[in-house]
Amino acid sequence: MTDTMYHADFLERLEGGLRDALPRWGLSGASELKLLTISENATFRAHDPESGADVVFRVHRPGYHTRAEIASELAWLTALGRGDVVATLTPIPQLDGELIADLDDGGVTRHAVAFGLLRGREPAEGEDQPRWYRELGAISARLHAHAKSWPRPDGFTRKLWDYDAMLGEVLLWGDWRAALGLTPEGKEILERTAALLKQLTDAYGQDEGRFGLVHADMRVANLIVDGETLSVIDFDDCGFSWYLYDFAAAVSFAEHEPYIPELQKAWVEGYRTVTPLSDEECEILPVFIMLRRMLLTAWVASHSETPTAQAMGTAYTEGTVELARAFLARYAPDGGRTVP
Repeated sequence: MTDTMYHADFLERLEGGLRDALPRWGLSGASELKLLTISENATFRAHDPESGADVVFRVHRPGYHTRAEIASELAWLTALGRGDVVATLTPIPQLDGELIADLDDGGVTRHAVAFGLLRGREPAEGEDQPRWYRELGAISARLHAHAKSWPRPDGFTRKLWDYDAMLGEVLLWGDWRAALGLTPEGKEILERTAALLKQLTDAYGQDEGRFGLVHADMRVANLIVDGETLSVIDFDDCGFSWYLYDFAAAVSFAEHEPYIPELQKAWVEGYRTVTPLSDEECEILPVFIMLRRMLLTAWVASHSETPTAQAMGTAYTEGTVELARAFLARYAPDGGRTVP
């Protein structure tokens, strides 16, 4: 990504490439295209006045997911739909039956996929969040149960979201040390926090009952409410991680809010309506919240041109440091100074 990525000419070119490809899905040239969001990828909504069809398109950022990874995501989505596990998006094939289209962007190949439009809206701020997080906990438990029992197709491949991917050697979303506005004191605090997180996640382990295929991004922006139905969208970051990491992802960008314990309680209650979850197991949840916060701090720095990152700014980094102070005080009696 570059800081010029979202200039008007880039977006116009991206929209033009997608418009040219609409007939591959049977949409007419009269279709209206509207940019919905842009972050890792660009998401558009198309409305065809001739057929009345409404389709959501995701145009992938080159260099993030391979074609095989995208195909694997769509395979899981299709299986979830067939099993009626969770209300979610339905992939729409092109007229030739292929789910993934290749778009040429000035010599760069971009993958594009299409989904049926889900009616509804994001849960509103100030709405009864515990209610929806209770439902989200039940959804998460069903997703995890499906992931544990589903025979994945040959060639299935998704990213590994372990400590190394987030804060260690791999750094899929960049290095937290490049965080916006990070001071030397803040860096020293986060270094100790990262070392402690490594120790705690290693101790928790990755046995098959704790680690597997997860959504990994069930935050509010990826939830759709329609009446009494809560749908989960955007499986673009699904991959292999700790199952309970899904709660940490669900409170993304709000980790510092005082109501998080209430949402955690509701999520756990919902989870337990589907499958047992012990109090001892839940003790890891604050660890994953801190891990996710540091990962997102790296993401804000490496994706500083996105609207989300710009809205977070240096204040998010400052908040991360304050959360880390409290985390060290709770989990390391000496503030983490002797953590290896």
